[in-house]
Amino acid sequence: MLTLLFFILVGIIVLSYFIYGSFLSKNFYIDDSRPTPSQTMEDGIDYVPAHKAVLFGHHFSAIAGAGPIIGPIIAGMSFGWLPALIWIVIGSIFIGGVHDFSVLTASMRHRGDSIANIARTYINERSRKFFLLFVWFALIYVITIFTDITAETFVDDGGIATSSIFYILLAVLFGLSIYKFKLPMFRISVIFVILVFLGVWFGQVLPVNLYSKKLWAVGLLIYCFFASVLPVWLLLQPRDYLSSYLLFASVLAGVLGILLGGFDIKSSSFKGFHSDIGYLFPILFITIACGAISGFHSLVASGTTSKQISKESHARFIAYGGMLLEGIVALIALSGVMMFTGDFLKGKQPMEIYSLAMGNFFQKIGLSYNFGHAFGFLAISAFVLTTLDASTRIARYVLQEFMGGIEKVNRFLATFITLIIPTIFVFIEFKDPSGNVIPAWKAIWPAFGTSNQLLAALALLPVY
Repeated sequence: MLTLLFFILVGIIVLSYFIYGSFLSKNFYIDDSRPTPSQTMEDGIDYVPAHKAVLFGHHFSAIAGAGPIIGPIIAGMSFGWLPALIWIVIGSIFIGGVHDFSVLTASMRHRGDSIANIARTYINERSRKFFLLFVWFALIYVITIFTDITAETFVDDGGIATSSIFYILLAVLFGLSIYKFKLPMFRISVIFVILVFLGVWFGQVLPVNLYSKKLWAVGLLIYCFFASVLPVWLLLQPRDYLSSYLLFASVLAGVLGILLGGFDIKSSSFKGFHSDIGYLFPILFITIACGAISGFHSLVASGTTSKQISKESHARFIAYGGMLLEGIVALIALSGVMMFTGDFLKGKQPMEIYSLAMGNFFQKIGLSYNFGHAFGFLAISAFVLTTLDASTRIARYVLQEFMGGIEKVNRFLATFITLIIPTIFVFIEFKDPSGNVIPAWKAIWPAFGTSNQLLAALALLPVY
């Protein structure tokens, strides 16, 4: 049952790219004769023309954080899998995909400006300033949440930490190979992708067992500082591109595992309009943001992607295609709820459920269950870390725009100011209503989900 349902839904999503995606391209008047900001404003730091595949890897890695995994699993456990499934499919095709594609197109035609700056045509200066501040604080939520999740993952599995550090070093070498030494893109990609997957093995052989979550969090924020200020081609873009192959591998394993696995649906399709996290409306729609529609995507599209895209025709593949692929990621995560009983899932965290599902999927395609389980955790870490570094850079752009413009405000200062609040949160202890200590990400997630969807609505206003 799960196999047939998943096959039908993925087929609908793929067809949507060609049919509805073409319709959107015509209505947005996509035209390659129009120069993009990466061509007219190239500076070697932020505005850099990128290869279509490299930019897709960067964009997809940046938007597909923990959201399309954690959100569907929480919603599926709370309300049943059917409401979550319907929202993911309809949302990704007709709402989220349109949102991402339209914002990227608008930003391309406005010097690569953020969505808040584009809105200046329709709102007064004071409103624009408030819009920028809202966007900046929304990004602070993202940085804080994903720093906490990544640090927690590194503490739980030192091998993931080793692999992640290894990927950062590979990214710098890849960036130099492509942009400085002008080596062939395809050949270099093959070599470095092989090294990326060797990094999975290397991490398990030589784990960095550092059990201080706060120390890892501070280290991650230091990394974010450099990812924000260094030329985009040197670290951020190549790291996201190389990490995307891990993400693609997890998607491929998930799709094949479900299609070949013959899994039954064991969890409830609908549990009612009320659960322990609130009422279905509006909680479902803020719990599942990434995978349906996410305002954060507008920040990536108008933050880093629009400054690197080299042709307008690439926008459909990168923005609309990226959103649809994220919808498939969300369906794979939701399948992890559908294939297990409610009693089995009780008390388990979303990331653990996803990794258990990946272990089953890998086993169905002839690989080790334990390898699939470990790979699931590594994929989550890759999803989260790529969103974390991209968010820091975008927050820097937004703060520069607020303070006078990207060209006028020092990028080192803007990054330093941006990271002050997340650093403070590292040392704050959060507790639930019962007085139990909880992770920072769990305390902040509801505020993030709400602000995220409000941002999506605000982003669509200046576009339309």
